[in-house]
Amino acid sequence: MARRSGTRDQILDRATDLFGRWGVEAVSLDQIAQEVGVAKQTLLYWFASKDELVESVLAATAEELAVVVEAAIRAAPDDPLDRIEAVVKAVFRPAVRRPALLGLIREMSRLPPETSERVADHLRPLVERAIAWMRNEMDAGRLRRSDPDIVVALSYATVTGIATEPEALRVVGWTADTAGLRRLRTELVAFLRSALTP
Repeated sequence: MARRSGTRDQILDRATDLFGRWGVEAVSLDQIAQEVGVAKQTLLYWFASKDELVESVLAATAEELAVVVEAAIRAAPDDPLDRIEAVVKAVFRPAVRRPALLGLIREMSRLPPETSERVADHLRPLVERAIAWMRNEMDAGRLRRSDPDIVVALSYATVTGIATEPEALRVVGWTADTAGLRRLRTELVAFLRSALTP
């Protein structure tokens, strides 16, 4: 995901890393302001409260993810399995480069329902498009017939599970580092290819 410039964007950028690394509850507005090199009053000029900052961080991350996925779809070959692989790689790429993003997924699962629902609204069009595309490819016989809602949900659960349930993966020897993320990405692509080949 792109690093930002300008005071507001710098605040979002540092808050993304700090919330992802330490958790929303453990990070104060004072700490974020100090990391950015601004007064707390400056931070509060841009974001009236910590809740507003958290929501803005998650919304910006969701929007950037949508841009990354859209670019992957446009650049991918016409073959549906190649396109699925391109999207999976695009989703994992930012987390490989910036592991704190996985922590944001964990933090989203801890938000009050009304806040997480507003953030989910940013991702909903992307998910609905993925389901419709998969259904069309299945209808055309280019992907094996299955329930596209469930396939998309399982793929999403795999990605979110990395952040929310890392201990379950550690039991089988997985580590939350760059090599571990690449290994998980490779296995997810192989699984989807195997499951969806007509």
